[in-house]
Amino acid sequence: MSTEINLSDTELRQIDAYWRACNYLAAGMIYLRDNPLLREPLKPEHIKRRLLGHWGSSPGLSFAYVHLNRLINKYDQSVLFIAGPGHGAPGVLAPVYLEGTYSEIYPNKGEDEEGMRQFFKEFSFPGGIGSHCTPETPGSIHEGGELGYSISHAFGAAYDNPDLLVAAVVGDGEAETAALATSWHSNKFLNPARDGAVLPILHLNGYKINNPTLLSRISHQELEDLFKGYGWTPYFVEGDDPLTMHRKMAETLETCLLEIRKIQQAARAGSEVVRPRWPMIVLRSPKGWTGPKFVDNRKVEGFWRAHQVPMAEVREKPAHLAQLDEWLRSYRPEELFDANGSLIPELKALAPKGPRRMSATPHANGGVLRRALRMPDFRDYAAALPGPGKSVAENTRPLGLFLRDIMAENMRNFRVFGPDENSSNKLDAIYGASKKTWLADYLPEDADGGELATDGRVMEMLSEHTLEGWLEGYLLTGRHGFFSTYEAFVHVIDSMFNQHAKWLAMMKAVSWRAPVSSLNLLITSTVWRQDHNGFTHQDPGFLDVVVNKSPEITRIYLPPDVNCLLSVANHCLQSTNYINVIVCDKQKHLQYLDMDAAIKHCTKGIGIWEWASNDNGSEPDAVLASAGDIPTKEALAAVVLLREHFPDLKIRFVNVVDLYKLTPAAEHPHGLSDKDFDSLFTVDKPVIFNFHGYPWLIHRLTYRRTNHKNLHVRGYKEKGSINTPLELAIQNEIDRFSLAIDVIDRIPALRVAGAHVKEKLRDRQIECRNYAYENGVDLPEADNWLWP
Repeated sequence: MSTEINLSDTELRQIDAYWRACNYLAAGMIYLRDNPLLREPLKPEHIKRRLLGHWGSSPGLSFAYVHLNRLINKYDQSVLFIAGPGHGAPGVLAPVYLEGTYSEIYPNKGEDEEGMRQFFKEFSFPGGIGSHCTPETPGSIHEGGELGYSISHAFGAAYDNPDLLVAAVVGDGEAETAALATSWHSNKFLNPARDGAVLPILHLNGYKINNPTLLSRISHQELEDLFKGYGWTPYFVEGDDPLTMHRKMAETLETCLLEIRKIQQAARAGSEVVRPRWPMIVLRSPKGWTGPKFVDNRKVEGFWRAHQVPMAEVREKPAHLAQLDEWLRSYRPEELFDANGSLIPELKALAPKGPRRMSATPHANGGVLRRALRMPDFRDYAAALPGPGKSVAENTRPLGLFLRDIMAENMRNFRVFGPDENSSNKLDAIYGASKKTWLADYLPEDADGGELATDGRVMEMLSEHTLEGWLEGYLLTGRHGFFSTYEAFVHVIDSMFNQHAKWLAMMKAVSWRAPVSSLNLLITSTVWRQDHNGFTHQDPGFLDVVVNKSPEITRIYLPPDVNCLLSVANHCLQSTNYINVIVCDKQKHLQYLDMDAAIKHCTKGIGIWEWASNDNGSEPDAVLASAGDIPTKEALAAVVLLREHFPDLKIRFVNVVDLYKLTPAAEHPHGLSDKDFDSLFTVDKPVIFNFHGYPWLIHRLTYRRTNHKNLHVRGYKEKGSINTPLELAIQNEIDRFSLAIDVIDRIPALRVAGAHVKEKLRDRQIECRNYAYENGVDLPEADNWLWP
């Protein structure tokens, strides 16, 4: 039931006037570059030459924003606003400007006529800002350029923020995306005793770019049933008469907030925590509300033609210019702004003050709230080694212990995310600090190994989209996190990674935004150990996506063993403003470096392994290089084969942990200088590079290097099915035999003399393949190979 509120006629009139001011500014941003207050007749030269921007969802966004302001003032509520509609910036920028935050941050956009002129001009204008809620927009953590992540970002922001209400306006076009549809289930993971709340506002304005939206074309009953089925309590605010809608919205928002507080108070008073049915709002209003109803006798308001620019030929058509003039003046700007061009005091008083303004909340500039993690000493989790390459271990299991203890020391600002795979990825030690968050139903058998708890801090859901959205929201509001997922399916979040990388790159260019914790992504269950999953699980191509992004943002690490992984993870968890991609398999692998050597190797990012090289004091005949666990093992085994048959052969072994070391220093902050690269890889000797991923990525990173013509990369070539590790390596020619043969072929003195050895190696390769096909496992002496 709705709450009875006493909204006086004066308050109603003021709210409507404030909203009119927002709509005037939103339209002005799209159209005007001069004459911002229409103090002279509107002329073509006052209009921007390129009309860019989106009007359709803007009135609904500012409508929700204005009413949330009323709620903030009445209840002293901390609120973060998330605008899901893709191009809804005018509807957000307008109230941000009116409450003064924009002018405080950007003084040339002052609260006067000249400031308004500059404010209008910069929108969708070269050198200005885009039509999304970009990092330049105060109060934003969500750009909305790619649709589908508003709800997951909102929940990420609400976790461990008990006093925060996150109001997430969801566009009805956005609501058709798979990522958004899944994220409604986030309500099963929000604990009212310790977390904040999320209030979704589904904005049904009926249309996308030029099509109806699905949720606007089903019956009221079906829509209500849908959200009840998701576990929400939906409230409906529907209509087109502004004054009636203001009363409905004020009443409904207050009802929802009081219901949220009732849920939280019960949970925080010591009652058993159960999954509540959180409220949500369905706001149905016309697309392009309050704009022109018809243009050239064609319907605009309430139709898809209102989506972008309702009249695009204003400079060319006098009738359109006159209609624009009539439209803008319908908001009566002379009643809203004083002679100086400032919002009149009566309306200015409606905005919250200081950090209670949604545009000034510190939660939208999470770096100011961020506190460094309390970190245990990663050296305490080191794997003990009898010598390089003489023992095996599960690489990720000690990392699980490290993450467990980090969580135990940071129970308010650190969470681990993974799609139902933390145990599979050998990170299950984390459950010793906290179990999996779960507020859905429980069964008796869950007590035996379910690792579920209402107060858990490990976030597991079989939706990489939702997990990534949660993590981004959590990081952008000042906290820390760690995400692990299978290599083949990290591609599910390719575009989310892209969007977050772009956000960080833009954020770093905005001086007032403080650094946030890096997004740390562990890619495991990798291509070379898909023993039963087969071809569908063999795809190391996410790294190719990563290198497309700004070198100021992305980092890629391929630690070959436990101690290198611990060193890398320790570094990444303390960094800011990066996306750190760590590739390391979960299975048992050879261990190479003790902790001291691992720290030095990872600090350099690339280096010669002296114990695997025999060229000290002379030039090598060939360089064998590796990046990744299985490729490193196979390359080392190739070194041994070559030495057995050619004892005088000089071989240098180089291992790469930091992939960007391969790029020139001018192209990435981690890149090696040309002198250092030439020193490692020589200027004229053959280099056989055994790589974890697709081989052309290494060529892409090194094409400008001196010795690139002699660089020969082996990697995954889309060959595989249900394979043993060595047999898969053989199929893709990264195995020890193929590598040794390749070296023989590229050293002039061995091309003929090495023929007999090549025959032996090929015979051995055939034996290994046949053994795998016959027995289902690799030949033991090959599988259990250790460095001699």
